[in-house]
Amino acid sequence: MSPEDVQKRISDALTDCQVTVTGDGSHFEAVVIGAVFEGMMPVKKQQMVYATINDLITSGELHAMTIKAYTPEEWDKAQKLKVS
Repeated sequence: MSPEDVQKRISDALTDCQVTVTGDGSHFEAVVIGAVFEGMMPVKKQQMVYATINDLITSGELHAMTIKAYTPEEWDKAQKLKVS
């Protein structure tokens, strides 16, 4: 499984989000930015993203995933603070 495959899966499900996935085939990191996360606690944001790839994790096709989900405003603030 490539980062592009994972990115496409998340992007197809969360169509109004900007998605970037990096990784090496066994461990991936996704940064997902979208207004859809407005008002959500961090764990709810992660659950929303995990739901798009849960079948890949369950099947073992995707081993490990780190998710960072932001609203556009949170992302802007994180970039100013140099947090990713």
